[in-house]
Amino acid sequence: MKKIILLLALLSLSNYADAQILKQLTDKIKSSNKTQTTGLLSQTDIAAGLKEALNKGIEKQVTKLTQVDGFYKNEMVKILMPEELQKVDKTLRSMGMGSLADEGIKVMNRAAEDAVKEATPIFVNAIKGMTFTDAKNILMGNDTAATNYLQTSTSTALYAKFNPVIKTSFENVGADKVWTGIINKYNTLPLVKKVNPDLTDYVTNEAMKGVFKMISVEEKDIRGNLNSRSSDLLKKVFAAQDKK
Repeated sequence: MKKIILLLALLSLSNYADAQILKQLTDKIKSSNKTQTTGLLSQTDIAAGLKEALNKGIEKQVTKLTQVDGFYKNEMVKILMPEELQKVDKTLRSMGMGSLADEGIKVMNRAAEDAVKEATPIFVNAIKGMTFTDAKNILMGNDTAATNYLQTSTSTALYAKFNPVIKTSFENVGADKVWTGIINKYNTLPLVKKVNPDLTDYVTNEAMKGVFKMISVEEKDIRGNLNSRSSDLLKKVFAAQDKK
């Protein structure tokens, strides 16, 4: 009888020990899960955060470029005479025709302002197509990694959209007449090498450079300035790159 009582007591102690071990394991798993949920970024968080940052850059910076003087009065992106026409600009000014040269510069920038209005849908499609691998590489990349992603993903489509718009804009704002007058006047001067640049191609490429430059401004700000992270998601996601 004593042996039976002793055996029951031992079984009871064993069950109690097992229960304690099980509780410890359960608590440890719960703690681990909590750490994974609050301490680590999910794939969804990273992708959503990068998409929000890119959309913010487009909304804040690219929209500015579509306004009147968005290019013309922004020294960061203002389109100046192409290299081939630098001598034209200098010659016209030396002959007292600076206002004609200024008008030529203005109409180029007006055409760029018109063209950039076509950019947003192309950027939106590129952002939608971003994969998790893209987002992760961007997050941990350099301070213009997101801009570089957009530039790689959209340049061909942007050129195809911008070029005909700029051509039409040249016609609408009278740029074609202005530049025909400038070039013809220059080419009639004695002892000068005649010029005939493709201004539509030049302005298209310069407009694209301006777009990406302004997006990079916003990206650098979000990466480097905590106050520019305007949502909890941006704060959470870019805190990870702060620690890299």
